[in-house]
Amino acid sequence: MTGALADRTDGELAALTLAGHQLAFAEIVRRHKEPLHRLVARITGDDDEALDIVQETFVAAHRALRSYDMARPMRAWLSRIAINKARDWRRRRAVRRLIAVVLPIDHVADAADVTPSIETLTADRQELRRVAAAIALLPGNLRETLVLRTIEGLSQAETGETLGISEKAVETRLYRARQKLAERLRASEA
Repeated sequence: MTGALADRTDGELAALTLAGHQLAFAEIVRRHKEPLHRLVARITGDDDEALDIVQETFVAAHRALRSYDMARPMRAWLSRIAINKARDWRRRRAVRRLIAVVLPIDHVADAADVTPSIETLTADRQELRRVAAAIALLPGNLRETLVLRTIEGLSQAETGETLGISEKAVETRLYRARQKLAERLRASEA
């Protein structure tokens, strides 16, 4: 049945999963894990943490599958869950950093967060790090919009649906994200 599942739509796979066919959900995971991992890694800046967040995303999606609207794109629904999980991770990381500052020095190594790893997709690793660092410094709502629209290639409508905002809000956030990113990159050159 595995070969037949590859030909099914996401909506059909969701219906099969709800009917008790767990291989159908495995096909959903197979289809969407790589794009979700890229998305989360770019939002968090941490490739290893992204693996855990994507796993949490699929667990949450499986639990909430009854709420999935089969008429809508599965990718947008899963992306929204993944972004929420990434937001939670960033909040937890901020708390860990605060605790690291408050704890005595001998405990700081236990609580400190590791430096995020950066994806090296181009030959110019320094430029990639500079751009990734500038993206990571953007406010969360701008960073998420930029990553979904520009890097992941979602349409304006898909980005809006994923983030739960209007297409006009996507346009505005994207404009602001690009402006802030350009400012940060100019400042880092100086």
